[in-house]
Parts: sequence; structure tokens; C-alpha cells
Amino acid sequence: MTERPVQDLSYLPKYGFGARSTAFWGTAGFMLIEGTGFALAGGAYLYLALANQTWPLGAAPPGLLWSSLLTVVLVASVWMNKVTQQHAEQENLELTRRDLVVMSMLGCVVLALRALEFTTLGVKWDSNAYGSIVWVLLGLHTTHVLTDLADTLVLTALMFTRHGRGKRFSDVSDNCFYWNFVVIAWLPIWGLLYFAPRL
Repeated sequence: MTERPVQDLSYLPKYGFGARSTAFWGTAGFMLIEGTGFALAGGAYLYLALANQTWPLGAAPPGLLWSSLLTVVLVASVWMNKVTQQHAEQENLELTRRDLVVMSMLGCVVLALRALEFTTLGVKWDSNAYGSIVWVLLGLHTTHVLTDLADTLVLTALMFTRHGRGKRFSDVSDNCFYWNFVVIAWLPIWGLLYFAPRL
């Protein structure tokens, strides 16, 4: 009869933050896949721009006002996002609740500015190749904003219930990690769509 070695692991924590969380690695994998999607769409934009003698096709470069305001709000949100992550990792329920409400409002502001941004593109998605790729890039990023906002709203609601403890703090931290990706991914897209046609 062979004996199997057994070790008591009940002392280990049931959740962790950052790289100690399996959700962190799942989020990092999503970011890698989604970042590749952004890179492919950006590559398609550059290919079309170089393949055509005039760019953009049949339209002026998109207006800068709403996209610039959106960019300012996104970059400014990084500080609040960092504060939210710190409070979540300290498992401070009261401050995490407050921070999540603020981040939810910031996400709504970003979506409102994005809606206004779509009105300044000067081209429809089905007008030509330029219109299609511009709408695809903005659509991809909008999907990411929507995804993170939905996650933030759900976490905000959960933190105001009896479920607002333990692993939920780790979930908030992972959500903050993803928001940083949403902001960073926007910066090269903004440059590509709004400044490259003006060069």
C-alpha cells in the first residue's frame, strides 16, 4: 500500500491581488488579444493611407474638439483609477464604494464624449475604405469602454450589498488594471485618426 503525500493548504489566502490573482492573468490575456486586434486595425488604416494618393478619402480630417476632451478625461481618470485600486487593495469598503461611483461617472462622461466624437468624423462607415476603418477603430475602442463601464457598474452595485467583501476587492483591482489598458490603447488610435491625416 502506497501512501500519498498530503499537505494542509487551508492556511493559504482565498484570493489575491495583481499577479497573485488568476483573474489578473486572464485580464492580461484579454489585453494581449485585444491589443493585437487594435494593432491589426491600425495596420489596416496605415495600409489604406499609404495605398491612396489622397488621405483621407473624400473627407476632411475629423474634428479635434470632442476627441481632445475625451482624451483629457481618459488621461485624468488614470489618477482616480489608481486611487480606486489602492483603496480596493487596502480593502477599504467605504472609500472603494466612493471611488467606484466616481469611476462609473467618468465612464459615462467618456461615452457621452465618444457619441459627440462620432458626429465630427465627416464620413459614414459605408462611404469608402477610409470611413470604414475610422468607424472600425472607434467602434473597437468604444466596445472596450462599454465593457469596462459595465463591469464597473456591476462591481459598484455589488460593493453596496453584502457581497462587497473579500474577493470583490480583488475584482475591483483587476477592473482598474483593465481601465489602464483602455486609456493606453486610445492614445495611439487618437494620434492615428486625428493627427496622421493632418501631417
